This record gives sequence, structure tokens and C-alpha cells, in this order.
Amino acid sequence: MPVSPLYLLRRLVGSERWQHIHVKASVWAVVGVVAVLLLGSAIIVPAESSNPRANITSFPLALWWSIETATTVGYGDLYPVTLAGRIIATVVMIVGIAAFSIVTASLATWFVGSASRRAHQVAQAVEHAEREGTAAAARELHALHARFDHLEQLLSRDSGDGTT
Repeated sequence: MPVSPLYLLRRLVGSERWQHIHVKASVWAVVGVVAVLLLGSAIIVPAESSNPRANITSFPLALWWSIETATTVGYGDLYPVTLAGRIIATVVMIVGIAAFSIVTASLATWFVGSASRRAHQVAQAVEHAEREGTAAAARELHALHARFDHLEQLLSRDSGDGTT
């Protein structure tokens, strides 16, 4: 059974993870870059087609060009030759770089947050163990004091009985 992108988006938006700002930013960055890639691909073909040196002449070629431009791969096989095409390319580049930066920052935030939560849990466990250890040592010390007090009482009774 195929899962639709709309279903996945609804599941994501309805989840607890969606409440985290970095997840929202990543999703919107991806949605934005996809929209710009499709729009840029759609409008660059008419902008370039009037030029005889144009090499972006169809939507599939334009889509490939926009993907390699947004990801900064830029093989050099496809490139705009008109001013309008270069302006479109600039927008695709800026949006692509910004989107990948947002996604990278979101992943870093997720990793750091996860490590921070684990470190907090370890710190709590260490504090708990320290409190337990301190309490156990105090109980043991109290028991030793009680034994020494008892021994002192026995010794003082024995020495008191022997001298009198």
C-alpha cells in the first residue's frame, strides 16, 4: 500500500516532534526548496528558450539543472545564458544553500539535544548514586559509633568492677 506525501506530512505535523522548532524549520526549508526548484525549472525554460545558445530547453533538463544548482554541484553541462536565466539561477542557488544550511543546523541541534539529554540523565544518576553512597556511609558511621559507645560502656563497667 503506497503512502502519500500528504499522509506523511499530516503524521509529522500531528506528532510531538513537530513541536520542536528545528523540525518545523527543516520541513519548511525542504518544502520551500522543492517549490523553488519546481518554479525555477518551470520559468527558466521560457526565459532561456529564445536564445540560440540556450542549453536548458525542456522541463526535465531544467529540473535537473535546478537540482544541481541548488545543491551547488554544478556539473557545467547546463547553465543559463540569458540575464533572466541568471537571475533565476541566483535565486535557486541562494534558496538551495539556505535550505541545506537550515537542515544541517537542525540535524546538529537534534544531535546536540540528544547528547545533552543523555548527559543530563547520567548526571542525575551520578547525583543519585552519590546521595545513596553518602547516606550509606552515614548509616555505617552511625552504626560504628554505636558499637564503640557500647564497647566503651562495657570497658568502663569492667574496669569499674575490677577496681572497686
